[in-house]
Amino acid sequence: MNNPTAAPPAPARRSFAALQHPGYRGFFFSFAAAMMADSIEHVISYWIMFQKFQSNALGAFAVVSHWLPFLLLSMPVGALADHFDPRRLIQIGMVIFMGVSVAWGVLFLTDTLEMWHAMALLTLHGIAGVLWTPSSQVLLHHVVPAEHLQSAVRLNATSRQLGMLGGPAIGGLLLMLFGPSHGILLNALIYIPTIIWLWRAPYSRAAIGQGPPRRALLSVSDVTSTLRRIAEHRSTLGAMIVLSGGASFFIGNAYLPQMPDFARSLGHGNADLSYSVLLGADAVGALTAGFILESRGWLQPNPRTAMVLAILWCVSLAGFAMSSMYSLAVILLFVAGFMDLSFNSMAQTLVQLNAPADIRGRVLGVFSMMALGLRTFSGVTVGLMGAVIGIHYSLALSAVALIALTAVLLARSSKQ
Repeated sequence: MNNPTAAPPAPARRSFAALQHPGYRGFFFSFAAAMMADSIEHVISYWIMFQKFQSNALGAFAVVSHWLPFLLLSMPVGALADHFDPRRLIQIGMVIFMGVSVAWGVLFLTDTLEMWHAMALLTLHGIAGVLWTPSSQVLLHHVVPAEHLQSAVRLNATSRQLGMLGGPAIGGLLLMLFGPSHGILLNALIYIPTIIWLWRAPYSRAAIGQGPPRRALLSVSDVTSTLRRIAEHRSTLGAMIVLSGGASFFIGNAYLPQMPDFARSLGHGNADLSYSVLLGADAVGALTAGFILESRGWLQPNPRTAMVLAILWCVSLAGFAMSSMYSLAVILLFVAGFMDLSFNSMAQTLVQLNAPADIRGRVLGVFSMMALGLRTFSGVTVGLMGAVIGIHYSLALSAVALIALTAVLLARSSKQ
């Protein structure tokens, strides 16, 4: 006999739920293409900079200049995304990305690249990135309903990794077939589909019936009130923002600009397939994590789970840093990529689900400032320190420092 008072069964989790929405499919593939173009530019420009200047310090500057705009501008861009159509902010970023790729190509063709050119273009690339990231996180709430937001966040991280996977493979191919000059000029065209999709996507603020907030720009009271609201949710918002900030500060992706040096120490210092495989192993691991976890519905958002995954990420990166075997290094980078996507997408999901709707852009701006902006200093902890003691030791020590911070967060969470 049926029990009329029994609770209805929980809805079954659908694999790749966000992809059931046509709008999100466009979001997924166009943003994956933009991320691939971003990654291709890094592959080609980092290689040329290393070959021309042989400077680990310039590799460190590549990290600092890329992420400093996130530290300084994430909250203002988040506030703008609360007020204006986020699609337009993203499009501005895409146009800057294209311009930077074209400028690299011209400098390569004319053989006039100087260090100050590289520094200026790396900085512009970082500004384009900060216009893209918080705005796309706000746009995501317009593309899918709340019940599919977790799926969308994880798939969004997967699309970025899909682009990062394609970047080393296609970037290495462009290097070999067309050379750096023509390869990076062709790369500029890859941003065009994203710009077109953003013009056509029906997700303006007017289309969803949402009026703008009263202010677009931040004041001191905006900042303090936003931080106060975050502190009210310290077991979720606060913990995940601190965890992501710690990962960004100590490690970030500062080992990627140093990959030519890692490759050389592993006996693969030429621009061939082995270099591309080393660059792509991290992205393959992250992509695998995205598809497996999303298809199986594993690792539902939980702060403690995110912390454990972050520790495993650190262990695998420390192992890579100290490895002298190419095959073992590739495997450990694969594991690191798997753990990276797992804990970062979980942390972002928890932040997006718990961010108050009226200040969502500002909260996501704080998250971007911590999760991405603090990567500015990973250029010091991994890059500049690596110039002094060696990049292998600097990466390993940075991983140990993040393990210590995460252990403190775990201990605090067990008391709450």
